Amino acid sequence: MTSSNYSGVRVNRSDKWLDIVLIFVVSIASLLCLAPMVHILALSLSGNSAIMAGKVTLIPLDIDLTAYKAVFGNAQMIRSLGFTIGMVSLFTVIAMTMTVMAAYPLTKKNLRGRDFFLFVIVVTMFFSGGMIPEYLNVKNLDLLDSVWALVLPGAINAFYLLIVKTFFSSIPSELEESARMDGASQFRVLLSIILPLSLPVLATISLFYAVGRWNGFMDALLYITNSNLYPLQLRLYEMVMNSQVNSMLEGIGTIAPVPESLKAASIMFATIPILLVYPWLQRYFVSGMMIGAVKG
Repeated sequence: MTSSNYSGVRVNRSDKWLDIVLIFVVSIASLLCLAPMVHILALSLSGNSAIMAGKVTLIPLDIDLTAYKAVFGNAQMIRSLGFTIGMVSLFTVIAMTMTVMAAYPLTKKNLRGRDFFLFVIVVTMFFSGGMIPEYLNVKNLDLLDSVWALVLPGAINAFYLLIVKTFFSSIPSELEESARMDGASQFRVLLSIILPLSLPVLATISLFYAVGRWNGFMDALLYITNSNLYPLQLRLYEMVMNSQVNSMLEGIGTIAPVPESLKAASIMFATIPILLVYPWLQRYFVSGMMIGAVKG
């Protein structure tokens, strides 16, 4: 008995030390991931002299909001922000609708050709047509210089589709069978049972779709030539790569910020909106998928 108790104490102590080590490692990794963003924030808030002297690290020096005044006073940046928010919202809705409508039938064992469809979907995760065929496809569909060129080509991600399909498959079939016995159609079962129980995975995949679309700029670089349709990331890409900052300094009555400060402020301007989405969806990440459901 004593030996058993002693063994149990040893296990508990080892688990405690393992937790401490894991917390320490995760904390260090989190700080390393957070440090670049804190540095960018410090640059965006610092004065010219401190930046040019290379003194700015993680703490702003000589607080100066001129860079933010230049960014928020630039009509092109504001237009790109509004366009990007609308485009990302449209993309997320279409992508989630198509992903759910494709994933749900694939959970049915009696679906003819299910294995073939799954094979085709998995193949697209490893092989693609390439940049030139994709561009020609978008061009032949007359989607160039339109918001649809940024929405439709990437509306379904095969990996996300398989995640949603696997989640749907884990929901007890008894729930669906009882609804079908009550006369519910497949569409009714999907809306009333499957989707409410799948909020955690739907919220997570929606966030992945939104973040991926928000951060994307390569397709816009290829398909969009109308500056009014530039998403925010493409605008930021051009600024960082080409140092096109002179137009943003017009109308600023104070001393113009150095390019590094302006770039940093633009990066924060493009990053903060998508970061605000995380707290709103956080509760779905930790909630159970079967709260209130009883397997019969």
